[in-house]
Amino acid sequence: MAAPKVFESEYRFCLILWKNEPINSTKLAKLCAEELGWSRTTTYTVIKRLSERGVVKNENATVTSLVSKEEVQRAEMDEMMEKTFEGSVPAFLTAFCKRQALSDAEIEQIRRIIEK
Repeated sequence: MAAPKVFESEYRFCLILWKNEPINSTKLAKLCAEELGWSRTTTYTVIKRLSERGVVKNENATVTSLVSKEEVQRAEMDEMMEKTFEGSVPAFLTAFCKRQALSDAEIEQIRRIIEK
């Protein structure tokens, strides 16, 4: 099963959650106020929305994630690959390598990954 879609502001919220979970929803709202400038109600709305989509669980005022950071990143990468590069890894790598200066060590590391 693919990870549920997590939008950019929700992802920033999830970064805070992943770093601090399990966490009391009141403490999470305070962290979101400090780090994102969100009001308490905004945080609770995001918790509710992500709960409904199966990204987080809010039980007895304790919030935990149901989806890992890696799962969300992988789903986002898959969507971007399909939408932007028509699912072509060579097209993605070509575009990436033209925009990034890679060190010899990075090139060797990529070569080892491809050979696996």
